[in-house]
Amino acid sequence: MHLLAPSLESLSAALASGRTTSRELVERCLARITDPSGEGARTYIRVDAEEARHAADRIDQARARGDAPGPYAGIPISIKDLFDISGEVTAAGSRVLADAEPARSDAVAVARLRKAGFVIMGRSNMTEFAYSGLGLNPHYGTPSNPYDRGTGRIPGGSSSGAAVSVADGMAAVALGTDTGGSCRIPAALTGLTGFKPTASRVPTTGAFPLSTTLDSIGGIGATVNCCAIVDGVLSGDPVHLHERIPLADLRIGVPQTAVLDGLDRHVAAAFQATLHRLAQAGARVVELPFAEFGEVAAINAKGGFTAAESYPLHRDMLARRGDLYDPRVKTRIEKGAHMTPEDVAELRTRRSDWIRRVSRHFEAIDLIACPTTPVIAPAFSELDDDDAYARINLLMLRNPTFINFLDGCAISLPCHEPGSAPVGLMLAATHGQDRRLFAAARAVEDLLAAR
Repeated sequence: MHLLAPSLESLSAALASGRTTSRELVERCLARITDPSGEGARTYIRVDAEEARHAADRIDQARARGDAPGPYAGIPISIKDLFDISGEVTAAGSRVLADAEPARSDAVAVARLRKAGFVIMGRSNMTEFAYSGLGLNPHYGTPSNPYDRGTGRIPGGSSSGAAVSVADGMAAVALGTDTGGSCRIPAALTGLTGFKPTASRVPTTGAFPLSTTLDSIGGIGATVNCCAIVDGVLSGDPVHLHERIPLADLRIGVPQTAVLDGLDRHVAAAFQATLHRLAQAGARVVELPFAEFGEVAAINAKGGFTAAESYPLHRDMLARRGDLYDPRVKTRIEKGAHMTPEDVAELRTRRSDWIRRVSRHFEAIDLIACPTTPVIAPAFSELDDDDAYARINLLMLRNPTFINFLDGCAISLPCHEPGSAPVGLMLAATHGQDRRLFAAARAVEDLLAAR
């Protein structure tokens, strides 16, 4: 866990006991954001400093009266720039929408977080229109990964500012989205925990879409329970913070197709050490082919749902203001121009068949485990070349994307040795198994924390 990223449970306890106040938490975040030697200017596209202070004061006064809206009221949160916040422009990390009309109301996710008392610090930076797993943004700059800042490494995307806001103490937790790994990838690369729920679990109303089929909304935080708490607020489901599946009862499948290809030595060593510890603790760790994973690239060869569903949304803007797009994002969106209704119908049919076949494997296991990303955070200098950018982007997205295509749920939690390069362990389950996945992830987190 990061020194500057305490858990939501610890912050809630500190607020309840009077050891801190919401205003103190907000001022601490603002100090980190405005530190001229820090990453605040690239982490946030907009900071709502005065509104955050006012909201914190209101909650502190309410808590003093004994009527705070909930146990997490007063805790600072960052909001990814693609969510509507009433009265603000939703630019989705772009210049194309920078002068759009302000939102008339909060996105459903934002409204639910606000109702629970979370204090919105501002709009976090992201890959333009959420269309990359690397996190680069040529319009607003890209926040540097907290790991190895001397070299300068990517934060991961598309929820880049979300992860850095938590890792650098500019928010206690972050609201992000995940269409192909956009919560899990930056969490993995920065040493945090990121959750992708079953897509239908959280309403996407008021969130600028990338793919209406694959988009999901989740949190990035310090612990599994940080993500579970945010998910409970967003989904409306009860949170079972103490629920754990005993490791001896856990059946973990390790796919042998695609997900282990191209691992660097840091990721390979951390992943194998984690599997060894799980087996020693009594978990049943089994290698399974999951040959279907090898089919996904071919199924999505024409651009997949992201291209098919983003292009109609951008068609007019591309015609009028195409020069304002990040060229690397524009190229990917334009793939959708060549997809016909028949292509999309075939894509849906093939996906349904693929989900049916993959789901059968889960009859014998509780979840699958694999590295979230096959390599640690690349240096910015490795992405100067467009071909390298495209290759590394696909590499980062590869493993997380399988779970979005499955319509499952997944969580990435850190599994590296303290002080070494961050490595994410992805645990994933099928549609609707979110509660069970959290219970398993807590048990795995406990094991990894006991090193």
